[in-house]
Amino acid sequence: MSDLKVSAESKALKKQEKKIKKKIKPGRLAQREAITGVIFIIPWLIGACVFLAYPLITSFYYSLNNIRITPIGKNFNFVGYGNYTEILLADADFPTQLIDYLTSTIISVPVIVVFALIIAIMLNEKIKFRGFFRMIFFIPVIIVSGPILGMLTSQGAGSITAIDTQSITGAIQSFLPMALAEPISELFENMVMILWYSGVQILIFLSGLQKIDRSMYEAAQIDGGSGWECFWKITLPTIKPLILLNCVYTIVFISNNDQNEIIELIKASMFSGIQEKGYGYASAMAWMYSLVVLLLVGLFGALFLAKKDVYEKQVKKAKRQMKKEAREVRKIERRSARNEKKIERNRAKGKYKTYDGSGDY
Repeated sequence: MSDLKVSAESKALKKQEKKIKKKIKPGRLAQREAITGVIFIIPWLIGACVFLAYPLITSFYYSLNNIRITPIGKNFNFVGYGNYTEILLADADFPTQLIDYLTSTIISVPVIVVFALIIAIMLNEKIKFRGFFRMIFFIPVIIVSGPILGMLTSQGAGSITAIDTQSITGAIQSFLPMALAEPISELFENMVMILWYSGVQILIFLSGLQKIDRSMYEAAQIDGGSGWECFWKITLPTIKPLILLNCVYTIVFISNNDQNEIIELIKASMFSGIQEKGYGYASAMAWMYSLVVLLLVGLFGALFLAKKDVYEKQVKKAKRQMKKEAREVRKIERRSARNEKKIERNRAKGKYKTYDGSGDY
C-alpha cells in the first residue's frame, strides 16, 4: 500500500509541476511583430557599433597614449594613465572649468525644466492664439543654433548687461559664499540664453499634459480639490517620467553646446603644438568630461526615477513564490524517485513480499 501511495503522490506532484511550468507560447502575429521590430532596429545597431562603439574604444586607446602627428602618420607612445594624472595634478584650467560646469549645470537644469513646465501648462490652457504662442517659444530652437548662436553670443544678445544684474549679484554675494554666488550670478546674466534652451522641453511637457485624462481633474474638482491640489496630486505624478527625460535632455544639450568652454578647451588641447598635449591628452580630457556628465545624469535620475508600482511588486513576489514552490515540487519528486528505486531494489532482493489479493502474502 505504501508503494501505491508514493506513486499516486508522485503523479500528483508531476501534474502540479506541469501547471507551474506551463507557458503560453506567442502566436504567429506576435512572432512576426517581434521579427519586424528586430529588422527595424538592425540599422540602428549597425550605426551604434560603427559610429559610437568604435569611436569610444578608439578614443579610450588614444587617452592612454601620447600621440604625435608625423609626415608618415601617427606616432603612439604608451603612457598609461599619465594623461589623466597630468590633467588632475598639472593642468590649471581643466579642473577649474569642470567644477564651474558642475555648479552651473546643477543650477541651470532645474531653472530650465521648471520654466518649461510653467510655459507648457500655460500653453495647454484654452487661450486665444495658442498656436501662435507655441510657435514663438519654439522658434529659437530652430533659428538660434550653430553659427547664429555664436554670432548672437559674441554680440551680447544672449546675456543681460552687467548694469542690470549688478544689484542682483551684490545681493546674492551678501548672504551666499562665493562658490555659489558666482554660478547664480552667471545664471541671471545668461538668463536669455538659458531660456532659449527650453523649446524642446516645452514641447515634451505639452505632449505629456495633453495625454492626461480630463475626467481625473473633473472628479477631483467634484470632491473639492483645488487647482493647486490637482497639480500636485494629478499633473506632477503623471508627468514625472517626462521631468526626468527633460533633465537628461537639458544636461546633454548644455554639455554638447558649441558655447561650452570645456569643449573649446578640449579642441585647443587637441590641436596644441605642445609635446605633452595632443590627441591623447584631449581624449583623456574628453573621457573625464564624459564621466562627469554621466555622474550628473545619474544624480538627476536618482532624484526623479519613478518608483516601482505596488502591483508590480506583488506580481514579482508571486513569481518568486511560484519558483519556490516549483523547486519544492522538484525536490519532492526527486525524493520520491529515490524511494521508488530503493523499494524496487529491496523487492528484487526479496525483502518485500507481494500481496496477491487473497489475504495471503
